[in-house]
Amino acid sequence: MLARNMAVNGRCLKGSLAALRISSASNGISSGEGCHLIGKRMAHAAAKEHASHKPRSTPLLDLHVAHNAKLVEFAGWQMPMTYADQSITESHLHTRKHVSIFDVSHMQQMIISGNDRFAFWESVCVSDVPEHVENSGALSLLTNENGGIIDDTVWMNTNRGYLYVVVNAGCAAKDMDHLSAKMREFQKKGKAVNIAFVSAQERALLAVQGPEMARVLQAGLHDSLDKLLFMHTTLTTLFNFKCRITRCGYTGEDGVEISCLAKDAIPLCETLLASTNGSVKLAGLGARDTLRLEAGLCLYGNDIDEKISPVEAGLTWTIGKRRRAEGGFPGAPSILEQIKKGVSKKRVGIISSGAPARRTCGQCLRFFPGLCTLYYHSTDDYPVSDTNGKQIGVVTSGCPSPSLGKNISMAYVATAHSKIGSKLHIKVRNQNVAGEVVKMPFVPSNYHHGRAKAT
Repeated sequence: MLARNMAVNGRCLKGSLAALRISSASNGISSGEGCHLIGKRMAHAAAKEHASHKPRSTPLLDLHVAHNAKLVEFAGWQMPMTYADQSITESHLHTRKHVSIFDVSHMQQMIISGNDRFAFWESVCVSDVPEHVENSGALSLLTNENGGIIDDTVWMNTNRGYLYVVVNAGCAAKDMDHLSAKMREFQKKGKAVNIAFVSAQERALLAVQGPEMARVLQAGLHDSLDKLLFMHTTLTTLFNFKCRITRCGYTGEDGVEISCLAKDAIPLCETLLASTNGSVKLAGLGARDTLRLEAGLCLYGNDIDEKISPVEAGLTWTIGKRRRAEGGFPGAPSILEQIKKGVSKKRVGIISSGAPARRTCGQCLRFFPGLCTLYYHSTDDYPVSDTNGKQIGVVTSGCPSPSLGKNISMAYVATAHSKIGSKLHIKVRNQNVAGEVVKMPFVPSNYHHGRAKAT
């Protein structure tokens, strides 16, 4: 997922699977007549859970503990940062060369059903929904009326009569409130749409990423995984576990995200870890962050937020061609004007020498000094200046690149200085470090787009 990209990623709702039905016949999530448990009732439950200040755990907690994970509180969840057998750098490089399993069950899964689901989704995001055939989808952006980014999301147009959507964990409570309010507005107009928010207590979400992923998973599938292209999804049985597999991820490598019943999460992971078709290891949030930065993917709250537009963030490509012509999405007047006339700042990639511009603080620094950007706070600004010393921007994410052996970062700089090859300086520990604007991703992506047919 572009990661998919995107900030400190929060909030699942206990028992919210009463809002949908799990169908054995369909091997996964199906929408049903029970898709009405949302709105005030669910928002109240979410607020009550959040107010307890007790970190929630995913269905994989016991597995994390068994593998000696360094657990941290992350977006209200107890999550693994690293495991005893690998450092962040080692885990990062293992993912690039082999395959790793990331627990991403803290991210919020949801089902949008009803005859007017396409129109509803287009009313809140920038995608051209009908453009996507069944069992395909896209990275999209939820935007506000000012053209800022509420969240980034991956959605799929399934062949089961519903949209399957995943949003960032750190934005989950906000997103649920926002989408529930928009849904009620739609329903008052006589439109048929319902949203079911899926609880992590009912379904887990695993990201299996790396070049050996396909070989490892293929051993447990009847159909050829080669047919499942990037940003496509299917309901299937994997090693006798019924699940939804979506080919996407947040590392830049070929990968999938697997939605399965919570009770199946640990046995499925153990099956994958025991594979002889690849070297499979568990990976935590630390490696996930450095991998996504090398892939040039945004972290919500660092690189994108409600004051940054898709155009400034370099995410104009997420806006469907028809949507650019017709508008009709939140913030369209402002965003379309920016596409036409340009913006004053842009997100860029920078490679620098000397000390790295690490976007970290507090809790993350206690465990792994300065490596990842997960716990960024705005007090740790790294100003970017031109060669004459005039400030032209600020770093939003940065770390030493395990793959390249160089310091990499993303920053917003004045448009005049955003051209590839532009020279600039980053202020790190009161020292000016020389840098250069480079093309992203920093490391080439390996998404599975299919093979060219022989002629």
